[in-house]
Amino acid sequence: MKEMLASRSIDGIRSKPSLMNTKSSLKSKRPVFLLPLGFGLLFLAVWQLEGFHWLFHLELYQLPIPSAIANAIRENSDVLQRYSLYTGSEILGGCFIGSFLGLLAAAAASSFPRMGKGGITIIAALNAVPIVALAPVMNNWFGAGIASKIAIVSVMTMAAMAVIAFKGLRSIDPASIELMHAYAAGKFQVFMKLRLRAALPHLFAALKINMSTSIVGAIVGEFFISSRGLGFLLSDQIKLGNMPLAWACIAIAAVLGILLYYLVQLAERLIIPWHAAQRKH
Repeated sequence: MKEMLASRSIDGIRSKPSLMNTKSSLKSKRPVFLLPLGFGLLFLAVWQLEGFHWLFHLELYQLPIPSAIANAIRENSDVLQRYSLYTGSEILGGCFIGSFLGLLAAAAASSFPRMGKGGITIIAALNAVPIVALAPVMNNWFGAGIASKIAIVSVMTMAAMAVIAFKGLRSIDPASIELMHAYAAGKFQVFMKLRLRAALPHLFAALKINMSTSIVGAIVGEFFISSRGLGFLLSDQIKLGNMPLAWACIAIAAVLGILLYYLVQLAERLIIPWHAAQRKH
């Protein structure tokens, strides 16, 4: 009898870790978006109940409540949809052109590191150029159409991609390069099979940064000379005092930025699932 009781107690002790592991696995399987979603709903509820108006002494015409913004979006859905597509094309076109040019600059700099570091430093100086000074220049060069806004976004995104990609392309173990050379690999093979693969996490990090930067560049670029786009509509409605529609433009731009960010993140998980940052713990 004693032996049976002892064996049961041992089995119970052995089963406890498995129960703990099951609980921890269930906790890990909880959706990661529950906390930010709950915080977002709480934020909107406080805003709708005019909590921020009371806290910062604001009037409704200064900060419309979410229901008024939602009504403005519904009543002007056609215009907002057209202008969102127009601004979105500026964002995507400028971001990918600027990122591609930055990647080319980083690749050239990594192939010739002595001169390349100086070139990357010059490109990085583009980030110091104020967008309010860059926008009129680009409008003067490329006109008032979509080309000038794409040029603004391209300049703003090229520097970040060049700097981050150059760091990724140069972060190679010298032993790996020596091994490639031992197998008689050329510069192009070393770049494609070693440097570019190692730099992919850096490239996606730069793309995430550039997506946010692109929205700012496109919106501010439309403030100056434009007849379409969310930035144009935002500036126009602020002048007219139609704050619900102006805030609708801000809300749509924010949602657009979140969607583009998660699209880049999805592409990152599909293209580089081997990256340590993408592993599920």
